[in-house]
Amino acid sequence: MNDFRQRLLDALEASIADDGYAKTTVADIVRRARTSRRTFYEHFDSKEACFVALLSEANADQINQISRAVDPSAPWQKQVRQAVEAWISSAEARSALMLSWIRDVPALGAAARGLQRDAMDHFIDMVGALGATDEFRAAGIGPVSRRRSIMLLGGLRELTAITVEEGGRMGDVTEEAVDASIALLSPHPH
Repeated sequence: MNDFRQRLLDALEASIADDGYAKTTVADIVRRARTSRRTFYEHFDSKEACFVALLSEANADQINQISRAVDPSAPWQKQVRQAVEAWISSAEARSALMLSWIRDVPALGAAARGLQRDAMDHFIDMVGALGATDEFRAAGIGPVSRRRSIMLLGGLRELTAITVEEGGRMGDVTEEAVDASIALLSPHPH
């Protein structure tokens, strides 16, 4: 049963890559998944529910990839670079889904607001965990506040969104993203 769910999610992602979310129908998803509408509706109430599940899974995968890429014993600035590079790399690997997240999620209404809040909370938790290393503490950083995490994540997301929407690659902003992240996280006298 779980295999069918994953096939449906994979089919939606493939359809988004080929045709875009707006043009994708449930019929497209089940055709690509080689299953039935009945099977689709056993797992999801709607195309939107399937999309939210796909994005939730993609966000969890991205957080895991970023967390695994960071060496907690490296100097804190290197940890920041590792996290930013992993974030960009994981997003580039699913660029059509990233672009769909930017363009299509806002139109989903209440379901999107819940998804956006949940995603931000999970990313904030990740930043908190990554910033809780001895290297960050020794530099006088941390714990990273929720507000600072929101500014960091929101800035990175917006920078990459504008870059992608303008036809650039997310990797084009790596150095600027690393520098800005380090500046935002650097210890400042209060």
